[in-house]
Amino acid sequence: MTDPFGRTIRYLRVSVTDRCDLRCFYCMSEDMTFLPKADLLTLEELDRLCSAFIAKGVRKVRLTGGEPLVRRNVMSLVRSLSRHLTTGALDELTLTTNGSQLARFAGELRDCGVRRINVSLDTLDPDRFRAITRWGDLDQVLAGIAAARAAGLAVKVNAVALKGVNEDEIDDLIAWCGREGFDLTLIEVMPMGDIGGEMRLDQYLPLSLVRARLAQKWTLDEIDYRTGGPARYVRVRETGGRLGFITPLTHNFCESCNRVRLTCTGTLYMCLGQDDAADLRAPLRASESDDLLEAAMREAISRKPKGHDFIIDRRHNRPAVSRHMSVTGG
Repeated sequence: MTDPFGRTIRYLRVSVTDRCDLRCFYCMSEDMTFLPKADLLTLEELDRLCSAFIAKGVRKVRLTGGEPLVRRNVMSLVRSLSRHLTTGALDELTLTTNGSQLARFAGELRDCGVRRINVSLDTLDPDRFRAITRWGDLDQVLAGIAAARAAGLAVKVNAVALKGVNEDEIDDLIAWCGREGFDLTLIEVMPMGDIGGEMRLDQYLPLSLVRARLAQKWTLDEIDYRTGGPARYVRVRETGGRLGFITPLTHNFCESCNRVRLTCTGTLYMCLGQDDAADLRAPLRASESDDLLEAAMREAISRKPKGHDFIIDRRHNRPAVSRHMSVTGG
């Protein structure tokens, strides 16, 4: 599948649930209203949708949420999708998680062919972690990361850079990831969804500024390394670790975007930062054949935009899109 700008769609991100066991203040409001369970696709339907995309050339599938590992029986979906790794139709099956459930599932993930995971972790300070997540337990997440490493999973840590919250800790995160052998990716906060009284502009920390500060302490060597996602990487010479930057605001990554996002209700978003979407649930359920579904997929890809329009400033201190990141998939 190729979009209007010649980009071949190789990467599908699938939100298997909008629910999460944490409430990170930059992602969700504290009193989130989640989708009724009846609105969600079954795991079998998610498998069929993912398989249809794989049949059309998708080579990488990432399961996300919310928190994907809180969905009941989610490992049955992982096990089923792993057949595409066995046949060679899929290059990689992976997931992004907050780490809270990893101690339970790390070994099974490895057995299903998952080889690397992303763990969202914005701080190594227990009190700060509880404040950011509103009630999370840092020790539980660190135990999950340890279980993932023991199971043989490669771990990449994702940290959202938050002005006045964790910007004084980024050096510590780099050093810790270097010691532990984890890649680290820093992410700019994205203007998605109403998060209550929190002000996006007060949270926004440009990674161009962060990188300039880091360069005063660390030697950041440019490297030609890609994972298929939007991060641009450098090598931190002092630790030997890789450091990625995801910069949707200071330097968008749209020119090479080969990704689409599928929600747990069967809605396909061709761009994270645009509201245009396609309903794949109706054609999925209309026929046991995939003909209607594949036609809807092709039509949706034909509308994939060139890029997003994320802006954060005093004149645009509101969500660029109304949906929360947890609905689309983090």
